[in-house]
Amino acid sequence: MTEYLVISALGADRPGIVNEFSEAVLAAGCNIAESRMAVLGGEFALMLMVVGESQAIANLNQRRTDLEERLGLTILTKLTTLRPAGAQAAPYIVKVVAMDHPGIVHEVADFFSQHKINIEEMSTETYPAAHTGTPMFSLNMIVSIASDIKVGQLREAFVDFCDNLNLDASLEPASH
Repeated sequence: MTEYLVISALGADRPGIVNEFSEAVLAAGCNIAESRMAVLGGEFALMLMVVGESQAIANLNQRRTDLEERLGLTILTKLTTLRPAGAQAAPYIVKVVAMDHPGIVHEVADFFSQHKINIEEMSTETYPAAHTGTPMFSLNMIVSIASDIKVGQLREAFVDFCDNLNLDASLEPASH
């Protein structure tokens, strides 16, 4: 029987972690179905969903402690299932840029939560503005907008919301 395992790993960044981790997944007889990886400060963060037969997933899960010691990572695992097909929803890309200040992520997340819109992916970063060095904040996310939501009205509400917070933002359909 096919099973799915979500793996989260965190540890000091160094070259070769992805190679060693993916080798361990392959050696256990599993395959990486989805992944997100990033270096945050001096730390390497990894999230994966691996797929394999029940015995292969159990084998990989049993190797967790060995992998933690060998790779110098803190690893969490959780069995999961494929996401059930739900109501029709379309992916939209949200981009926000502003002078950095506390609370931007919360405010934007709260806007979408109040509109019953799921955030599928999100990434943020801070950086100095080109000529002035002013601390800037950038947020990129993918949201799923249900087919019963009027996108024009939502976009207008989002633009008004962002204008009130002095955020430069856009909400556009994702093109794949």
